[in-house]
Amino acid sequence: MTLLKTDTWRNHTASSWLMKFSFLCLLSQNCCRASAVWTAYMNISFHVGNRMLSELGETGVFGRGSALKRVTGVLVPPEGKSQNACGLHTSFSRSKNSGSWLALIERGGCTFTQKIKVAAERGASGVIIYNFPGTGNQVFPMSHQAFEDMVVVMIGNLKGMEILHLIQKGVHVTVMIEVGRKHIIWMNHYFVSFVIVTTATLAYFVFYHIRRIWLTRIQSRRWQRLTTDLKKAFSQLELRVLKEGDEEINPNGDSCVVCFELYKPNDTVRILTCKHFFHKNCIDPWILAHGTCPMCKCDILKALGIQVDVEDGTDFLQVLMSNELSETLPQREEETNNELPPPRMSDKVTHVEEHPTSQNNDSPPNSVVEEVHPSL
Repeated sequence: MTLLKTDTWRNHTASSWLMKFSFLCLLSQNCCRASAVWTAYMNISFHVGNRMLSELGETGVFGRGSALKRVTGVLVPPEGKSQNACGLHTSFSRSKNSGSWLALIERGGCTFTQKIKVAAERGASGVIIYNFPGTGNQVFPMSHQAFEDMVVVMIGNLKGMEILHLIQKGVHVTVMIEVGRKHIIWMNHYFVSFVIVTTATLAYFVFYHIRRIWLTRIQSRRWQRLTTDLKKAFSQLELRVLKEGDEEINPNGDSCVVCFELYKPNDTVRILTCKHFFHKNCIDPWILAHGTCPMCKCDILKALGIQVDVEDGTDFLQVLMSNELSETLPQREEETNNELPPPRMSDKVTHVEEHPTSQNNDSPPNSVVEEVHPSL
C-alpha cells in the first residue's frame, strides 16, 4: 500500500509539472513575437572654414512608428537651456528660407511621442533624438505614436553631443537619412522573461527529481542493509522442532499466546532471547510488527543489535521479509495451515482476556476462557 501511494504521488507530480511547462510554452507563442528593426544611414555634412566635410555611417536606428523613407534637412536644436523639447511652447531657431529641417532633441523629460508631436507642430520633416549622457553610442528602437510622413531616428549620445556643439558654435549642419538594413529581434523582454522562468522551472524540476532518486537510493540501501541484519538476527534465535514426549505438548502444557493454539508434535518453535518460545510462523511476523516479546515485552530486535523504527517501518519490513520468512517455514506447517477449514457460525467462539504479567515472570499469562454457544 505504501509503495502504491508513493508511485501515484510521483505520477501526479510529474503530470502537474508537464501541465505547467505546456502552459508556459503556449504563453510564449503570444509573448515572443519577432520584431523588425531598421538601421539608418546618416550622411552628416558641415562647413569648416572653406572646406565642406561629410561623415557617412550606419549610426542610427529608426523608431518603431517612424516612416521608412529618405529625408534631408538642416539640423535644428530647441532654443534655451533645455534640449528635450518637452514644453508646449518649445521653439526652434531656424531661418525662414532654410527649407526642410530636422529637430535634434535630447532624450528624457517626457515621452518620445510628446517630443515628436512638438517638432511636427513646428514643421519639422524629421526628428533625431540622441540618447542619455553616459550611454556612449548605444541606441535602441523607440516605441512611439506614428505621425504621417515623420521620420524618427535615435542616435548615440556622443554623436548627438558632437553635432550639438557644432551647431552651438554656428556651424551649419545638414544631414541626409537613408533606410539601412533590416534586423529581426527575437530577444525582446517577453522572451527573456520566458527563458528565465522556463530555465528556473526546468532547473528546479531536474534538481527535485535528482534529489528524489538520490534519497530513494539511500533508503533502498538502508533497507537492504536492514534486511541483511534482520536475516542474521533471526538466524541467531534458536529453532526447535517439538517431538512426542516433550513437556510442551502435554494436555496441560502451554499454548502459543500469539495464535492461542496448543503445541503439537512436529511444530517448529522459535526461542527468543528472553527464553520465551512461540510458533515460528506466529512470532516472526509479530517481531517484525512489534519488535517485542508478546509476553514480557522484551525488545527482541534491540537485544539482537537491530535498531528499527517499528512504527514507521512495519509495512515495509513485512514486505521485505515476507519472502524470506515464507521460504523458511516447514512444508508440513504450510500444508497444515492450508488444510484448516474457515470458521463457521456454528463453531464455538472463544473469547480470551489477557492479564498483564510482570517482566520477570516467564510463565504465560493467565487466561479466562469463555465458551459461547450460538442460539439455535
